[in-house]
Amino acid sequence: MGPSTSASEGKSGTLRLTDAIGRLKVARESRSGYERDKFRLWVDADHDGCDTRKEVLLSEAVKKPRQGTGCKLTEGSWRSYYEDKTVSDARKLDIDHVVPLAEAWDSGASKWTAERRESYANDLDAERSLVAVSLGPNRAKGDKDPAEWMPPAKDATCTYATDWVTAKLRWRLTADRAEAKALRTVAAGCKAATVTFRPAP
Repeated sequence: MGPSTSASEGKSGTLRLTDAIGRLKVARESRSGYERDKFRLWVDADHDGCDTRKEVLLSEAVKKPRQGTGCKLTEGSWRSYYEDKTVSDARKLDIDHVVPLAEAWDSGASKWTAERRESYANDLDAERSLVAVSLGPNRAKGDKDPAEWMPPAKDATCTYATDWVTAKLRWRLTADRAEAKALRTVAAGCKAATVTFRPAP
């Protein structure tokens, strides 16, 4: 087990998944006032011609794509871990916010500034906040939390729960009771899983 570190203390830490879930603050959620466009998506923060979507595709490619004018990506291949499938056409991939924008809003982001919501929506500083996945599973997931949806691939369950909890701790987001219960149920079957998080600025 890693150090006894609380996300609320603003420190990095490594915890067993079960312990990390225990660090989540349980609170009621509210979607009042949510609009997707309150999160500015796919910015080109480093001004290299590739927006956030393209940056994720480049970093997660199992076969590097060709990069053309305007960061147009061709060829390449990606592993969509939600259903354990290889995808060779970037147009058939979504960049998923592991914790969906609406869920983030429900659990704390409604109180953030527009700038912080933009940072969340384009978080390239965390390895697993954004993932490239195929369209079908991502559309099925929508805004659901782990009490309502889990990846169809059984081998993805522990990875997904770990990614979810990591993102929630990183951004100091809360969890509702059903969500926390579902995560604990999943974690019981993920004995070796650990969560390493670094709080967002």
